[in-house]
Amino acid sequence: MPNTSFAVMTKARSKFGKRLTDKDYNSLLACQSVAEVMSYLKSYTRYSKALEDMNERDVHRGRLEALLRQNLFYEFDSLCRYDSSISSGLSKYIIESIEVEQIVRFLILLNSNSTDKFIYQFPSYFASHTDIDINALANAKNYDEFLSVLSSSPYHNILKEFEPDEKGRLPVSDIETRLYEYVYSNLYQIIDKKAKGVEKKELKSMFSTIIDYNIFSTILRLKKYYKLPPDVIKNSLMVKYSNINKRVIDQMCKAESSGEVFTIMQSTNNGRLINKIGYVYASDISPRVKYRLARKNMRFSNNPSVVMISYMFVSETELMNIICLIEGIRYKLDTKKIQSLLIY
Repeated sequence: MPNTSFAVMTKARSKFGKRLTDKDYNSLLACQSVAEVMSYLKSYTRYSKALEDMNERDVHRGRLEALLRQNLFYEFDSLCRYDSSISSGLSKYIIESIEVEQIVRFLILLNSNSTDKFIYQFPSYFASHTDIDINALANAKNYDEFLSVLSSSPYHNILKEFEPDEKGRLPVSDIETRLYEYVYSNLYQIIDKKAKGVEKKELKSMFSTIIDYNIFSTILRLKKYYKLPPDVIKNSLMVKYSNINKRVIDQMCKAESSGEVFTIMQSTNNGRLINKIGYVYASDISPRVKYRLARKNMRFSNNPSVVMISYMFVSETELMNIICLIEGIRYKLDTKKIQSLLIY
């Protein structure tokens, strides 16, 4: 293994060793305010440098979350600067994922005539890492103007296939699926081109399992909350890179209850992981599986690219935990309730 590859594994595992501990989570759960959470993170955890300029007496929840997200992005960007054979491809995957996330968020706001909120929620640190003109996007007032802003982006050919309905609303779920298909298509091309042997197998296994559970979660959500017919649900799924047999996906889409969807999913190879994780809500399953896979790879994989992206997923989960803690404390939720929602 080249020295640079060894270095990225060492660095990622060193950072992994500094993640929040059970003791940290217990201390955070005991906090009575967002300011106390920030003070603890700043004083006793690896987030001290990221939060060094924040004032405990004037803490803003949105600012705290933005700084933590920025810290996560810069950490991964730093790891990708090591000369791993596939690091540039993983970096591109992260950047495209954020771009798609922001595009989808804008379209949701466009559907509700609330695009004025877009720029205030945009992660400003990301502006220098994307070719999308964020200010022009924020000023777009309709779908035609939106398409014009994105005319030179790789997403334009996908987006131009859609148009608002007679009420001016866009099929955001369908657009999101198509955009993420593009992101994963690029990712898998990079994996096929630059990864070999066990490294390729581990990367594809991890991402395919994540996609499988995203499909499972999407089917449950669209059935339970939107009561959509099977064919509409199927069109909203990103099945191209899934390990689930198409016949099985059809069965889940046609299932008459959530319980039946669970039973069908648990009959698949990846679906057996459901019985091995603790969860409170069905929506918890996909992120818990993702975290479980990442934790396992951090400990046992010998491939730098696998360790690197797994560290990103572990850190992403930790960030979600912190946000969950902040929201729970802010709204005075019961400590046990907040703890049940954390993944660690």
